[in-house]
Amino acid sequence: MAQVEATTERIIAADAEAVFDALADYKDVRGKVLTGHFSEYEVREGGDGEGTLVHWKLQATNKRVRDCLLEVSEPTDGQLVEKDRNSSMATTWTVTPAGEGKSKAVVTTVWDGAGGIGGFFERTFAPKGLGRIYDELLQNLATEVEK
Repeated sequence: MAQVEATTERIIAADAEAVFDALADYKDVRGKVLTGHFSEYEVREGGDGEGTLVHWKLQATNKRVRDCLLEVSEPTDGQLVEKDRNSSMATTWTVTPAGEGKSKAVVTTVWDGAGGIGGFFERTFAPKGLGRIYDELLQNLATEVEK
């Protein structure tokens, strides 16, 4: 079983603190910036960064739907980690300054992939698909914070 990783990044025309605060706001902002690949969004505990428990279903393909129950932590400044209670999946969001009035948002998701031929296809195609989903989400986040 090999680890699978998908990473996407975007420069956003807003300062890092504003971008991070929007990303960590599961009550009001996060639900608005999710793409059509996410459904059944629900904040179950907290709602602002560390200590939040959030649920959604992620439909990566027509046949592949992942039921996610995520615990949110903030291990360092500018970083959110969402660990799925239902699988090995963990997503790390990192926001850093990128010049005057700009920030760089990076999202990396890792999980333990399947073995065999299914695992080969997962390692080959899943990172690209997830990358497209998170690229769209980061675009929605940029639109939200650049208002």
